[in-house]
Amino acid sequence: MKKIPTKVLIVLVTTASQKEAVRIGEKMVSAKLAACANVIPGIKSIYRWNGKIIKSGETLLMLKSTELRYQALEKAIRAIHSYETPEIVALEVGAGLDQYMSLVRGETRI
Repeated sequence: MKKIPTKVLIVLVTTASQKEAVRIGEKMVSAKLAACANVIPGIKSIYRWNGKIIKSGETLLMLKSTELRYQALEKAIRAIHSYETPEIVALEVGAGLDQYMSLVRGETRI
């Protein structure tokens, strides 16, 4: 029986600063929980928190990982993130360059 490869995910995490995004990204890649991290500074977020509309500057962290590593990745991010309830959203990659998808799977294999 042929083994079906694990799904590749893009995990989006907003952070309070670029420094925090870099710190989290480095730790996730070092721990093999993510194959790579992209830090996108300068986003503007608008959301409701404790009954108030908040507008704040944030940094977006994009992590490439797999379905098999997601639970450990989420737990590791929560342990070091500065927010009480951080945004951690995983999106399944429907298609992608085979070599890149293999790279993500290989870099996150334990």
